Amino acid sequence: MSTTTTTPSRWRHHAGVLVLAAGVVVALSGCAANAAADPADASGDGTVTIGAASNGAAEETTVTVQEDTALHDALPADVKDSGTLTIGVGALPAGFPPLAFTGDDQQTITGSEPDLGRLVAAKLGLEADVQNATWDNLFVGIDSGKYDAGFSNITVTEQRKEKYDFASYRRDELAFQVLASSSWTFDGDPSVLAGKTVAVSSGTNQEKILLEWQQQLQADGEELTVKYYPDGNAVKLALDSGKIDAYFGPNPTIAYQNAQSTGGAEETTTAGTYSGAGSSLQGLIAATTKKGSGIAEPVAKAIDELIEDGTYAKWLQAYNLSNEAVEHAEVNPEGLPLDNS
Repeated sequence: MSTTTTTPSRWRHHAGVLVLAAGVVVALSGCAANAAADPADASGDGTVTIGAASNGAAEETTVTVQEDTALHDALPADVKDSGTLTIGVGALPAGFPPLAFTGDDQQTITGSEPDLGRLVAAKLGLEADVQNATWDNLFVGIDSGKYDAGFSNITVTEQRKEKYDFASYRRDELAFQVLASSSWTFDGDPSVLAGKTVAVSSGTNQEKILLEWQQQLQADGEELTVKYYPDGNAVKLALDSGKIDAYFGPNPTIAYQNAQSTGGAEETTTAGTYSGAGSSLQGLIAATTKKGSGIAEPVAKAIDELIEDGTYAKWLQAYNLSNEAVEHAEVNPEGLPLDNS
């Protein structure tokens, strides 16, 4: 169950509440007793801050999360007895807003991914211990048991399922970014790209998809021009000046950039999204646990309860990621095939 109240736009630390990032406070009950060193983590009185020090990546939102004692009791004994859910985030060295990064207080690990981990921990009646690592060391930590779960924009793949158990919580989406003044939209049909000039990052999954569409259009006698730029600033300049019609990239990054552009000379928006797994499968982002650890199923049920009581929707809305919502969490759903892992 959740309750919602509006708070000022700066992060505050209140006993018994969880500050989500969009004006909503989440008062938590039943978490393990212990004062948290990280000001965004749950403590004994249920205090959690989501969106803390997020530097505009999210609106502050507060929600009340009620512990599910049955889910707490279903946890593996070592996790239950520790009273802590140790959450690994692979955001070193620079982070990737709005998903995971070091906050503007230079200490809080903030962003949508660790925030959901904190919400799940609260639902499980555990204190959240969020730890940052490099991407490679995140998986080393899961393998060794250092981290109970990774919340770090991890896509479910068939190859990873050989080694890990998953609890899905977001759609893995790519997006087309255009100027807010543009009337062009994308509904999944690549034929609307005919005659367009689109920027994409080299060596990415979105480049692979875009080049496949380019080949399809060329076979039909149409042209799609693909452009490459060294960084995001160069892409934004190209978009602002009309050198490109759109940028094709990760949906969360584009959602963040769109929010940052609000009030600027050239605001941007999302023209449409597309599954990061391609046309045959909806890609999914999931909490990642060591295979056979027994953690994935309680985590999935905790996510389902957050979906049912509305907390999940508020979390996504705070980060402008509502277009990545799932209807329910799945344990070990179908993942990207081995030839695309």
